[in-house]
Formats: sequence, C-alpha cells, structure tokens
Amino acid sequence: MFKRNLTYLLLFFSTLAVFGQQQMPQLLSLKERAEVMDEILEDRLTNLLPKLMENQGVDMWLVINREYNEDPVFWSMRPSTWITARRRTIIAFYQPAPGKPVERYYIQKHGMPGYTSAWTPKENPPKWYEDDQWNALITFIGSKDPKKISLNISEDFKHADGLSTTEYRNLMQRLPKKYQSRIVEGGGLAVRWLETRTEREIALYETAGNIAHTIIAEAFSQEVITPGATTVTDVRWWMRERIRELKLTTWFFPSVSIQRYNKEKNIIESYSNNEEVIQHGDMLWCDFGITYLRLNTDTQENAYVLRPGETDVPDYLKKALAVSNRLQDIQVSTFATGKTGNDMVLEALKIMKAEGIDGTLYSHPIGYHGHGAGPTTAYVEKQEFVKGEGEWPLYENTAYSIELNAQVPVPEFGNNKLSVSMEEDAVYTKEGMRFIDGRAKDWILIPRRNDHLGKYWLKK
Repeated sequence: MFKRNLTYLLLFFSTLAVFGQQQMPQLLSLKERAEVMDEILEDRLTNLLPKLMENQGVDMWLVINREYNEDPVFWSMRPSTWITARRRTIIAFYQPAPGKPVERYYIQKHGMPGYTSAWTPKENPPKWYEDDQWNALITFIGSKDPKKISLNISEDFKHADGLSTTEYRNLMQRLPKKYQSRIVEGGGLAVRWLETRTEREIALYETAGNIAHTIIAEAFSQEVITPGATTVTDVRWWMRERIRELKLTTWFFPSVSIQRYNKEKNIIESYSNNEEVIQHGDMLWCDFGITYLRLNTDTQENAYVLRPGETDVPDYLKKALAVSNRLQDIQVSTFATGKTGNDMVLEALKIMKAEGIDGTLYSHPIGYHGHGAGPTTAYVEKQEFVKGEGEWPLYENTAYSIELNAQVPVPEFGNNKLSVSMEEDAVYTKEGMRFIDGRAKDWILIPRRNDHLGKYWLKK
C-alpha cells in the first residue's frame, strides 16, 4: 500500500521532468487567450455572420437568455471576460440587406463591447423594469421591420434549442402577430454559426490538438506509469491534474482502460476507470479532451506496456490497430460537400462490411461543443439512419471527431476479439479532409515512446 501511495504522489511531480521527444507547445497566458478569443469573435461577427444570415434567408436573429440559464449559442458569443449572462441578456442581430454588414444590438442593463444599446432602462420597480425591457425589444423589432426573425428553437439540434419556454412565452405575448408569422424556427442559423470554423480557428485547432496529443503522450509514459504500481485511476487523475496545471479546462473527465489477455481462461479481460493496477503486457486506451480558446478536442489513443525484454509492440497488435486505421480511411473517404451525415455513414458501413471488418462508426462534429452541431454520422447504439441530426448536410470549414472501433480477432489471444477504439479530430475544407494534428498509426510504447503520429490528408 505504501509503495502504491508513494507512486501516486510522485505522479504529480513528474511534470517537472522532460517527457521524451514530444514537447508541450507554448500556451498563451490567460490574458493573451482572452485577447485572441475576442479577436476571433469580432472576425466572426464582422465577416462570417453576414454570409450565414444571407444564406439562411434571415435578416434578424435574436439570442435571448437569462443568467445561469444561458443559450448554448451565447457561450460562443460572450466577451472573454463574461462568465455568465447578466440578468436577462438579449442580443439582436440585424442585416439591412444581403451583402450588408450585420448591425449588433444589446437590450439589457449592462453594456456589451462591440454592440449598440437599444434600450435605456427606466428607474422603476423590478416588474416594471422587466416589462420595460421587453417593450424595448418589441419597439426595436418594429423599427427594423424584419422579414424573417430567427429564434433558437430546434427539435433536432440541442445546441440550437436555447430559447427557454418562459422567454419564448414572454416574447410571443408581446410580439405583434405580423411578426409572429415571420419567425423562423429549426435552428439552422445557430447550427451554421456553431459548426463553421474560420481560417484562424482552423490554425489554432492544430495547437489544441497538439496539446491534447502531448498530454496523452505524457500520461502514457514511464514518468507517469510504473507497471505493478500505477492504477487506471491514478492515470485518470494525473491527466486531470495536468489539465488544471496548464490552466486549461475540459468538457469531460478523462477515461482510461486496460485490456489484458488471460491465457488460462482464454478471455480478454477489460478494466475501465477503476483501481486495477497496470501490468506489463497490458493494452491501454484513453478518451481525452481539452478546451483551449473555446475549441474542444476529443481523442482516443492506445498504448502498450512492454514486457521485460520487449523493444516494440508485437506484430499482431500492430495489425489490429491497422484495422482501425483502415476504418478511419473508409469513414473520411465518404466526406463530400452536400452529403448528409446519413449519406456518409451508410456508405462507410457498406464498405466496412464488404471488407469483412467488424466495427462501429460514430463520428461527430466538434467545435464550440465536444459533441458539436452539424451532421451526425450514426451512434454507437444506432448504426443506421438518424433522423434530424443525421439529415444535416456537410459544409466546408467544419470540424469532426473521427470516432470508431474495430473488433479484431487475434490468433495469439485464442481468436478472441480485441477492441481497438480510436478517435482523432479532423477538419473539412475545400482541399478535403485532414487530421488537424496527425493521427495515431501505432501504439504508444511504455516505458519508451516513439513518434506515433503521422500526418494525414485525404484529397477529394
């Protein structure tokens, strides 16, 4: 017990050591990150939003939320120094004509940088104050006389369904009927806003991906893992501590698991997110993500703990991982502008089955949310047509986590099937699909690592 506790404590001091050849990229300070996020937001509002509103046929967009019950879209639009909305925060965007700049307004007590106030609060009791705010919004709408008003209401996309029932009721009770008939629901504008990445965001995504890969490489190393002493839980918490040490956040708690062949029982045993001690010969897996500059990553990689005398991963494990790499090739080969998520995954499943691969495909969009807005390509439990999210088409300048697993029979394991799960983030542009920071094409070695990431680009 003493040895295990000592090892656990040492894990948190190990970041002072140099982690092999893969070095952590230089991270911006919190102040610098805030400046970059505000610059990106200004660029998006100035140059991206007008195109999206025009393409969606909408000339007014209302984002209405209250403090601690924020619209998911609001999180992508708030100034970097804002933690929450302020009381009731109403943001209004108006485009006078196609091709024209989008005018930005706020209707709330507290100012917003880059926006124009459309309300001067009166000094009245709280109830009057609230009515005054809503009346100001109705007056504003009447002054602009929009043809189409987009509200964040969507049955298909949770990210675009941020208008609460109470706020919707408050709006509709006051909104003249002629404007009620001009409301556009469905969340199309919100989805396009959330899923679209600018050139600068795409470039920064490479850094975010590299940070995530580096933390995984650090965690799956001899500096963190001592076979016979370190547990699965130890590694998970080391990754969590490392995230905080780098002043990063994450959108889910890291997962780590073991697969281990039991020759006596002729089974592959699995241990996930528990106190099982890692041993020589174990096959490790992790699911890990960070949030950096509002961009989320989602990565799954595999490591092998060398047995005494081994210097490399056994060939049969390399072959098993190559099957998952092939599934990645199949999945990304189906991506093409205008195809729906269903089109892509059903085509990929057909190819997978034709090649005799036993696998599961469940890639998803990624961006301002880990499981982001955009075309869904099946679920783990639903390898078929997906209504709603699966019917959304693929657009350029969007990002995805290529997530899947292959169940590979291994003769050396009594022909039991080894589960090889992989996930790498990729971006789709006019040049085609590419992994933003390469993809794993080999197992990470413990105690010694190799450079396991190979750059990958798939042309249309």
